[in-house]
Amino acid sequence: MKKIYILLTLMVFSVGIMSAQVKTNASPVLAKGPVITFESLVLDYGTIAHNADGHREFKFTNTGSEDLIISGCTGSCGCTVPECPKEVYGPGESGVVKVKYATDRVGQFSKNVTVNSNATNGVITLTIKGNVLPD
Repeated sequence: MKKIYILLTLMVFSVGIMSAQVKTNASPVLAKGPVITFESLVLDYGTIAHNADGHREFKFTNTGSEDLIISGCTGSCGCTVPECPKEVYGPGESGVVKVKYATDRVGQFSKNVTVNSNATNGVITLTIKGNVLPD
């Protein structure tokens, strides 16, 4: 009787371990609705020359389960000009929000770009920062 009890216990334990392994190897479940996930919310230009190329990109992915539509992007001032993509991004698709900073302004800067979309995680604020050297 003891042998049967031990054998039964081992079988139940083995099934439990196999179930746990199946759960950990399962593919990730996408969040319900569209979700915009940026690689980084802060983009550091570093120290750049006066009148250098001020174009940069924020990369994002739709990590949700429905189509993502970006409805608008606004800069915190006239020196920061964002360019929003017009495409519709399905689940798993990626894109970029382009930003141009006016590097004719000397000195340190920190500016924001607000991204509006139908994402369930709401309005996203991106930040650019850096230092423009004088001539």
